Amino acid sequence: MATGDKLAILREMLDAAESSLRSARQIVNELAPSGNAHRAYAKQAANLEQTMPHDGEEQIIEGVFDGQNMIGPDGKSYPVPANYASKSKLIPGDVLKLTIGADGAFIYKQIGPIERKRIIGPLIYEDGQYKVLAEGKAYKVLLASVTYYKAEIGDSVTIIVPSLEESDWGAIDNVLPKSEINT
Repeated sequence: MATGDKLAILREMLDAAESSLRSARQIVNELAPSGNAHRAYAKQAANLEQTMPHDGEEQIIEGVFDGQNMIGPDGKSYPVPANYASKSKLIPGDVLKLTIGADGAFIYKQIGPIERKRIIGPLIYEDGQYKVLAEGKAYKVLLASVTYYKAEIGDSVTIIVPSLEESDWGAIDNVLPKSEINT
């Protein structure tokens, strides 16, 4: 058998193995739904501060970022603008302070970043979501980050993830130049 044929067969085998791993992870995630993560962040947020506004005053709520939203001490989800989450490189577990102005404006501030690590992997698009395959797992990333960094499917991407906790989400830190990857 020619070397080219063997290489083609090996590529097919690798593609099939990656597909099987993604399917297995999806089944695991369905059996242990992300509702468990929401409950964990709600439990973590339960001890955080929340001030009720008086007439014409702002309200302050502290909460935990879950990858897309802030979970407050009351267990409610508060939408975090994707551009802010992307720019601030928020990751699940980060503690945020939300100030709701008397005029209804939401202002977020990161007040408690958790311990982080950086990992590298290729950017993929699967199940309607951008993800980065790294350390045997597919981490979801925000579309706002993908577009900000002008990342393309197949690019090698550095993401930030919690170093001590399991997470389904990561924050894009950088897209590696193609010239560095091929050398």
